[in-house]
Amino acid sequence: MDMTESSFRRSGEYDHQYPQGHGQHAFTPATPVNPEWPPPPAYEPEAAQVMQEPAPAPIHKKRARGPMALLAAVAIVAAAIGGGTAYGIQELTGSDTVAAASSTSTSVVPTSEKGTVAGVAKAVSPSIVEISASSNAGESTGSGVIITTDGEIITNNHVISGASSITVSTSDGKEYTAQVVGTDSAKDLALIKLDNASGLTAATLGNSSNVQVGDEVVAIGSPEGLTGTVTSGIVSALDRDVTVSTDESQGQQQQQQGGGWPFEFGGQQFNGDTGSSTTTYKALQTDASLNPGNSGGALIDMNGNIIGINSAMYSASDATSSSSAGSVGLGFAIPINTVKADLDTLRAGGSDS
Repeated sequence: MDMTESSFRRSGEYDHQYPQGHGQHAFTPATPVNPEWPPPPAYEPEAAQVMQEPAPAPIHKKRARGPMALLAAVAIVAAAIGGGTAYGIQELTGSDTVAAASSTSTSVVPTSEKGTVAGVAKAVSPSIVEISASSNAGESTGSGVIITTDGEIITNNHVISGASSITVSTSDGKEYTAQVVGTDSAKDLALIKLDNASGLTAATLGNSSNVQVGDEVVAIGSPEGLTGTVTSGIVSALDRDVTVSTDESQGQQQQQQGGGWPFEFGGQQFNGDTGSSTTTYKALQTDASLNPGNSGGALIDMNGNIIGINSAMYSASDATSSSSAGSVGLGFAIPINTVKADLDTLRAGGSDS
C-alpha cells in the first residue's frame, strides 16, 4: 500500500483515488508534485500570447523580403537583356566582337561570308563611287570612297584637280553633283561633298599600320568607266616611295589619253612625264589589278575595312591608248592612316587653300 500511495502521489492522482476517511486520519488533499501544473488561470493568456507572438513575425519578414526579391529579379532580367543586346549587335555587324570605336576590331563583312572576295565586294561596293570631272583640258574618270552618310567622299587630288564641274555616280545608279571641300596636292588627296545627299553607306576606315606583306586585299573602282569593278590580290610591299605630279592640266590630259596618272618610282617615270611639280608619299604596293579610272578608289582588307586609296598603277611605257594601258600587277595606294590624319585639314579647305 505504501508503494501504491507513493506511486499515486508521484503521479498526482492520489487525491482522487482514496476517500477522506481512509487510514487513521482524515485525508487532506496533497499538493501536486509540479506546483505549476495545472497552470493557474492568470497564466493562460500570457502563455497564449507567447505562443502567438512569433506567428506575425514570419509574415512581416516575408513582406520585407518581397520587394528585395522583386528588385533582384528585375536586375537579373536587365542583365539578360543587356547581354542579349550586345550579342544582337555583334551578329548584326557580323563581327566576332562587339563593334568598337576602333575599326581594327570591326568586320563589315557578314560572318557567313567573312574572308571572301564576294563578301567584301557585297559589303563595300555601296560605299564606292565613280567620279567624272570636267575641265578645260577635257574630262576624266576616277573613283572615290564615301566616308559619311551625307556624302563626304575621299578621292585623289589628281582626279578632280582643275575640274570646273564634278558628277558622282553611286553604286545604285543615282547621280549627284559635287563640290570640292578641300585638297592636299602634297598627299594627292581631296575631299568632295555631294549636293543634297543623305542615307548613303559610309565605308569603314581601317588601320593601315596593321597591314602586312602577303595580306589578301580587294580593290574596287571604276576603271575605264566600268563602275564597281572588283579585283583582288595581295599586299606586295609596304612604304614604297611614290612620286606623282601635282600639275593640274597634266593630270587631266594623261587621264583623257588613257595612260593613267604619271608617277615615278625608283628613279624611273611611268605613264608619262611627271613634270617639274611633284610630291612623294609612302604607298602600299599591291598586285590587285588597277587600271586608269581606279584612282581614288578603295583598297580593302578581307574584313571590309578600307586600308588604302588607290592612286597609281604601272602601265606599258609606250601606252598611247587605254587599250594598251592595262595593269601588270604594280599598283600603289595611299595608306588609310595618312588619309585619316589629313581629314581635318581637308575639311578646313586643305593645305592648298
